[in-house]
Amino acid sequence: MDKIWLKSYPPGVPTEIDTTHYRSLVHLLEESFTKFASRDAYACMGKHLTYAQVDAYSKHLGAWLQSRGLKKGARVAIMMPNVLQYPIAIAGVLRAGYTVVNVNPLYTPRELEHQLNDSGAEAIIILENFATTLEQVISKTKVRHVVVASMGEMLGGAKGAIVNFVVRNVKKMVPAFSLPNATRFKNALAEGARAGLKPVDLTRDDVAFLQYTGGTTGVSKGATLLHRNVIANVLQNDAWAQPALQQEPKIDPLIIVCALPLYHIFALTACCLMGTRWGAMNILIPNPRDIGGFIKELSKYKFNLLPAVNTLYNGLVNHPDFAKLDFSGLKICNGGGMAVQQAVNDKWKKVTGVSIIEGYGLSETAPTATVNPATATEFSGAIGLPVPSTDIAILDDDGRPVPLGQPGEIAIRGPQVMAGYWNRPDETAKVMTPDGFFKSGDIGVMDEKGFVRIVDRKKDMILVSGFNVYPNEIEAVVAAHPGVLECACIGVPDANSGEAVKLFVVRRDPTLTSEQLMDYCREQFTGYKKPKYIEFRDELPKTNVGKILRRELRDEKKAA
Repeated sequence: MDKIWLKSYPPGVPTEIDTTHYRSLVHLLEESFTKFASRDAYACMGKHLTYAQVDAYSKHLGAWLQSRGLKKGARVAIMMPNVLQYPIAIAGVLRAGYTVVNVNPLYTPRELEHQLNDSGAEAIIILENFATTLEQVISKTKVRHVVVASMGEMLGGAKGAIVNFVVRNVKKMVPAFSLPNATRFKNALAEGARAGLKPVDLTRDDVAFLQYTGGTTGVSKGATLLHRNVIANVLQNDAWAQPALQQEPKIDPLIIVCALPLYHIFALTACCLMGTRWGAMNILIPNPRDIGGFIKELSKYKFNLLPAVNTLYNGLVNHPDFAKLDFSGLKICNGGGMAVQQAVNDKWKKVTGVSIIEGYGLSETAPTATVNPATATEFSGAIGLPVPSTDIAILDDDGRPVPLGQPGEIAIRGPQVMAGYWNRPDETAKVMTPDGFFKSGDIGVMDEKGFVRIVDRKKDMILVSGFNVYPNEIEAVVAAHPGVLECACIGVPDANSGEAVKLFVVRRDPTLTSEQLMDYCREQFTGYKKPKYIEFRDELPKTNVGKILRRELRDEKKAA
């Protein structure tokens, strides 16, 4: 394979990484716990935990889990937002020799039941705010061991008590629940401290995480990420970031803003695991949708890295208080999860002085597959170059490489690619080629320098009179209109053209009319790309990460 992208690699970035550097993720974690013991590892709601504290607490939690009689490789679910218990739970589960099953805390009972049963989880660590959901399904699952955490318990003393009182009694955020055999998180730590953690012989081929996909192509599936998959991606991202981190002034320890949820692969790797390797401090943001509260928290720190999705960048930069923050320490802003729009980047750079570095990946690739140079100062609209030890192929519908510059399905091969979908060999066979490439379902092109550009999702493409229309293109152009805050487009049935483009818009300017926006689109698009319908909304459906759900918009139209 001609790896044309290597010629475009930034100076100092290796073409390959040593995937044998760590015996397991536990080796990586424990190395940092020792090396950075006195440093702050996490901060949340004014409380800081050092690496030494995360080390001790995770040992205790791991020991408690072992005392339940769970065998090596057992699946343990974690269902929490970004609170201090989360990184403790991740490390504790892994150190005990088990597999982490990350669960979206906003799941409905039906979704939770599916994931618990599909993974075969035998234990769960859950924030009490969501315990009522578990109560409704636990009898229909294999879960026999429950640890219930509270928002305030790790904050200590009067502050923790006040937070719990407000959350439970003032904001009414903890619906009544009954889980008679559950153990409180703090009690599990105390019992585990007495029991002591038994060392487990883990290898790079043991399963570390089951990362469930969003289910946009059907039932949600668990991407099986081995210790070696995740280690590889940590080392790939580390190598890629070094040119930017080594630029003066060098900063150590780094401060990372962890606003994306830790149950999502982006934050899990880019914030939690990368931060641990670097000895950085993660600022955990439990509710990034509260933009005002988020900005207030950011005002306390001179932060250095801020990974986010386009909608979060957009929400921050359009808030009147955001520009008042201190951006003098900001080094890297990574964008992923969805397309970063030029208009959002331009405003972001104008306010912060830093361009958004767009990358690309999936749960199945742990996640990073491609990324733009970390030292890039201009936004390109591309998703970057393949990271070290990674091959990218652009394939036609028959699995053959297409000519350079032609669109095709992005396929990825590298040490970060999952072992397969959990207990679903049939689904794994659909996405893996005989020569080891994972077929992403995304349409992209590669240029002569090796940079890849996303065109769109295969299933999101709109076919208008035989012409392909890609929603990403329409949305990027419409988002640049000064009266538009957010937008999304889908294909809807049309008697004349098969499908037509329908645009959903959240206005920035409340006086913006559909006629004005149609006039703008006529200037920007050839006839078949122009939206036929425009619908204004107060908000667009999004995942908890902030990715706009075109699928929900399509489902609404089908049901109507």
